Amino acid sequence: MINKEFIAYFKVAHGFFNLCMMSLFCYQGWMGFLIRQARTSGAPAPLDAVRRHRKAGPWFALWGVMGYVAGIIMMLLDKGRVFEYPLHFLTGSLIAAVIVLLYVVSRRIRGADSSYRNIHFGLGLLLLVLYVIQVLLGLSILL
Repeated sequence: MINKEFIAYFKVAHGFFNLCMMSLFCYQGWMGFLIRQARTSGAPAPLDAVRRHRKAGPWFALWGVMGYVAGIIMMLLDKGRVFEYPLHFLTGSLIAAVIVLLYVVSRRIRGADSSYRNIHFGLGLLLLVLYVIQVLLGLSILL
């Protein structure tokens, strides 16, 4: 089994990594908001923001799910079960599911008037809210 001292460091690293992921998803959301704002106002889409949003999204999705998997592995190594902190686990599971849904929906967006754009926007907002809740729950565990 892994030394408990290392587990304490892994918990902090997990929290820091996912705090960084939340920041990256906020950045991604801001890019998406700029694109959406331009589309709804009839202005030309900010091509730089579109390019960055499309390029970074799949990587952020992969890293976000990896943060979830790392949390599960860490709990299994530390406590032997994942339900030690059920609310944190449930919120993390929802975040991972929303990330996967966001990725799947983003692949279905075709054309300027695609109905998937609104679904993508709503799921993105849900993801950001869930991340804030998750960070607060994580801080209550660490502190």
